[in-house]
Amino acid sequence: MFKRVRYLFVKELTQVLRDKRMRMTLIIPPLFQLIVFGYAANLDVKHIRTAVRDLEQSVESRDLIARLGSSKYFEIVAFPQTPKEIESLIKKGDILLSIEIPHDFSRKLKKGDTATVQIIFDGTESNTVMIALGYANQILSEFSTAILLKRLNRAGMVNFEEAGVELRHRTWFNPNFESRLFYVPGVIASIAFLIPIILTAQAIVREREIGTLEQIMVTPIRSWELMVGKTLPFAMIGLLDVVMIALIGVFWFEVPLRGNPLVLLLGAVLFLMSSIGVGLFISTISTTQQQSQISTFFFSMPAFTLSGFAFPIENMPQWIQYITFANPLRYFLVIIRGVFLKGNGLDILWPQMAALAVLGGFMIFLSSLRFQKRLK
Repeated sequence: MFKRVRYLFVKELTQVLRDKRMRMTLIIPPLFQLIVFGYAANLDVKHIRTAVRDLEQSVESRDLIARLGSSKYFEIVAFPQTPKEIESLIKKGDILLSIEIPHDFSRKLKKGDTATVQIIFDGTESNTVMIALGYANQILSEFSTAILLKRLNRAGMVNFEEAGVELRHRTWFNPNFESRLFYVPGVIASIAFLIPIILTAQAIVREREIGTLEQIMVTPIRSWELMVGKTLPFAMIGLLDVVMIALIGVFWFEVPLRGNPLVLLLGAVLFLMSSIGVGLFISTISTTQQQSQISTFFFSMPAFTLSGFAFPIENMPQWIQYITFANPLRYFLVIIRGVFLKGNGLDILWPQMAALAVLGGFMIFLSSLRFQKRLK
């Protein structure tokens, strides 16, 4: 029994390693994803291209402009004179926002009235705009507080040097808000998800395409032995890819591994069960390798979207949040980021581990039943 599985395991592994295109699939895409998400994918919004239209040219307006320009978030690149110039700059993409200070800005401040400042955004970049709006509100709030304290100080109601509340924030686990610490662990999860699915689905479909699957079926090998022998090499390859990407993430991108590597390894093994199960299922609904590739794409895209990798699950509609509980990638992302960044152990991550075990076991059971049915 084990001898037949071993022979099939060696045969499948040898076939994969001999295929030049398959070898490239095992190495190039994982490294490419790591480079893209480690270097290019960056949520940090800085040096926002900004135009300023100062209609007053007062001390107060210049002070506000100086506060905006001296921050690392805004870069003042234009001083338009008319609204049409602002519209033209936004249409050409030269600026993301424009700030207009009205004629009566300082007069209202001196009277104690509320002075307004108009900010015009390019709404085509909605995510960046929301972040930029937060930065602008923060700077305007600090400017307003300074004006108010000066006014109270002149009235003798407060000591300007000692007044006010100072907010001191402290961020745990990613104090510098570095995007790579968020994305690189996610790449490990994506590799552990995609590589086994692609290899398992295409390998079995390829056997069916060239007619060798029928030849294997007439041998004494049992259907479950065939399934184990065909899928075990891809699980091992997926695990090796996870180890490779994790080592590069730790030593090249300097992502801290604060938790126990064995906990991460256990989570990867449980997650690979789901990936192998999905690959088996795709192999049963595909008759050609092109069909398996298309099926993998249609399955993987919703899985990534509903995993929390890029979009917070809490922001999704309630009925979609219920669907994400059936997504194994959701649980593995919690495990991998918890182990890497927070140093979590099994005492915290056991619910996610249990969910992966249940989902992985169910996927393999369901896919194996369908796989055996296709063999008969």
